[in-house]
Amino acid sequence: MSHIRDFPLVVFALSLVLLWLSGLIGSLFKRKLQPRQEDEWKDLDTVLAATLTLLGLIIAFSFSMAISRYNQRKDCEAEEANAIGTEYVRVDLLFAADAARVRELLRKYLDQRLLFYETRDERHLRQIDVDTVRLETELWSAVRAAAAAQPTPPMALAVAGMNDVLNAKGYTQAAWWNRIPAAAWDLMAAIAIFCNLLIGWDARRKGILLFLILPLALSISFFLIADIDSPRGGPIRVLPRNLVSLSQSLHAR
Repeated sequence: MSHIRDFPLVVFALSLVLLWLSGLIGSLFKRKLQPRQEDEWKDLDTVLAATLTLLGLIIAFSFSMAISRYNQRKDCEAEEANAIGTEYVRVDLLFAADAARVRELLRKYLDQRLLFYETRDERHLRQIDVDTVRLETELWSAVRAAAAAQPTPPMALAVAGMNDVLNAKGYTQAAWWNRIPAAAWDLMAAIAIFCNLLIGWDARRKGILLFLILPLALSISFFLIADIDSPRGGPIRVLPRNLVSLSQSLHAR
């Protein structure tokens, strides 16, 4: 499930098939076993209603978790743009030669951060990570050398600003790793399958299309949760609007 959830369309298709088959299997078991007494229907209806309520609550909580993580990624993107923009201004405190070098490195670093948000290719992403780490090392070395040559309070601001830039990237990466746990997905899938088994068992009528209603609704819900929870897998993604605006501003200068 940990890899499947990165592909929301696969989650939708797999959920629809499994849940639909669960309803058919429940109906098949009912036909093979002896018919129940009429007063037993009421007890099964109570169990089914309680199970469906539990499933609805779990889906609602999972959706809320996905939304909170999506908002966290958006906030980290804005904070990262603010940190880079602030440091770009603070490098005026350095010597002219050092300031020019740090600005050039910050523009390259900003380009790599934009690629981090926009790419979906894992191999390209690994190369982006390598280039980003190299630029981080160069940025810190440039600021550290300038601070060592001129250890003044204004220089400390430039060093602190660079520290904020590097920390912002770490917070962003942590937010992208903060996903709905795989165990939560397994629990939600297990309860959904159990609910469809009960619906198939409880069905008074026979019909293949009858068992598609709930699986379709649940599959759409799973698709939406997986899409919001996946940083790169679906059409709903965090767009680096703040970083794009900052990049346009820096290149315009």
